[in-house]
Amino acid sequence: MPLTSARHSSRSSSAFKQPVAVIGAGIAGIAAAVRLGLRGHAVTVFEGQASFGGKMHEFTLPGGYRFDAGPSLFTLPALVDELFQLAGRDPRDHFRYERLDPITQYFFADGTRLTAWADEAKFAAEVEAKLGTPAADVLRFLRQSGQAYDATAGTFLQKSLHKAGTYLSPDVLKALAALPQLGLTSTMHQHHARAFQDPRLVQLFDRFATYNGSDPYQAPATLSLIPHLEHGVGAFYPEGGIYSIARSLVELAEEVGVQFRYNEPVEEILTAKGRITGVRTAQDVYDFGLVVSNMDVVPTYRKLLPREPAPERTLSQPRSSSALIFYWGIGREFAELGVHNIFFSADYKREFEAIFEQRTVSDDPTVYVNITAHKTPGDAPPGHENWFVMVNVPHDQGQEWDGLITKTRTAVLAKLSRLLGTEVEPLIRAEQVWDPRGIEVRTSSVGGALYGSSSNNTLAAFLRHPNFSRKLEGLYFCGGSVHPGGGIPLCLLSAKIVAGLISN
Repeated sequence: MPLTSARHSSRSSSAFKQPVAVIGAGIAGIAAAVRLGLRGHAVTVFEGQASFGGKMHEFTLPGGYRFDAGPSLFTLPALVDELFQLAGRDPRDHFRYERLDPITQYFFADGTRLTAWADEAKFAAEVEAKLGTPAADVLRFLRQSGQAYDATAGTFLQKSLHKAGTYLSPDVLKALAALPQLGLTSTMHQHHARAFQDPRLVQLFDRFATYNGSDPYQAPATLSLIPHLEHGVGAFYPEGGIYSIARSLVELAEEVGVQFRYNEPVEEILTAKGRITGVRTAQDVYDFGLVVSNMDVVPTYRKLLPREPAPERTLSQPRSSSALIFYWGIGREFAELGVHNIFFSADYKREFEAIFEQRTVSDDPTVYVNITAHKTPGDAPPGHENWFVMVNVPHDQGQEWDGLITKTRTAVLAKLSRLLGTEVEPLIRAEQVWDPRGIEVRTSSVGGALYGSSSNNTLAAFLRHPNFSRKLEGLYFCGGSVHPGGGIPLCLLSAKIVAGLISN
């Protein structure tokens, strides 16, 4: 039987609020459901998996090693707090976090070690002491990054780029005034190389391109505002790990009346005469005039809208990078490691050429190690650690992944063992691997691309799919494959944009 579509909430205004179907219980879908539920819509979330979270899920390996499977960095926590505040709740009664200090431990190929402290002045002093770059130069760069973010976020991240009204806002004037320092005609790497002479510091800031699956040697210098999220606003750790974000928001969604239907993937979005009429699953057909897809935009069109014309230019944009992740239970503790740790390659340009041009994995990859047991001791047995070990790789295009996994595992172990001065492989007590093929299967991300399309050209932001359909009335989109992009904060902002579009 179709879901009852006339359920009316006490949160509604006197005007009738149409029921909404949300496809996918990823973080953006959950946040959109909360916002729409609070605005009086009867919201049903259809999720193909047995539980919520999408890429943001958790699991445990034998021996008692818990892992956050996907995202590991948390910035802009106010976006989560806002959802509880909208519901009239104190966020701290439901969701807690702390600011990380230090943020990241950096290990360079030449053996140099650098700590990124939360305090910008302390970080700048560390850079001067370890790399010889004047602290004033570092502080100037970080200040410019913050100014660029403050000037542009209101226009380019928090609103639809595909609505004329956006460009009539006063925020646009701030963004236009910031254009000279945004470096629209240069790449991130060029921008950083002009700011700093030490190649290690350039590499450190180049790595922020990976936050949306892009290549710093191709991505526009506008992305150089990303460091401000960590160094200006802060990097945070949620109590209990990243998965607690999704868990707390699902609890909030259920409290405001959102229904979740797990193990029930949507098989088709139904349309008639240019508008949405409902969704079909294996269990039933449901009537809905509003649908929000948190599914990757490509399979949304290819699989769920097979009879509707697709925006081919948008869907054909180059995909972002993916990830190869080794989850290791490690049989000792490393005092020199923090929650976030980066072990850089010796030749960063060659590494990105391998990913985006040769479509393979570098022989000398940069390695990211996340250890939540440093903040949540129960995530590993006493005296042990849970290592989330990630390498940036191309999305799946038919590569021979089994061979690449074996080769990359060997390279990763060699790098970690050399830079830590300890043979790591004998310490592995439990292991699991997630590669682009598995990421695609679980999350419907095409080729396992983590962020939808890449940002490897100046117009990439404008070429992302909008948060609404221009041709089908009642169809909206949120999540990492559409505007404003991937990662926890941008997914939450996409949900905010969608809720605003539906309500206006």
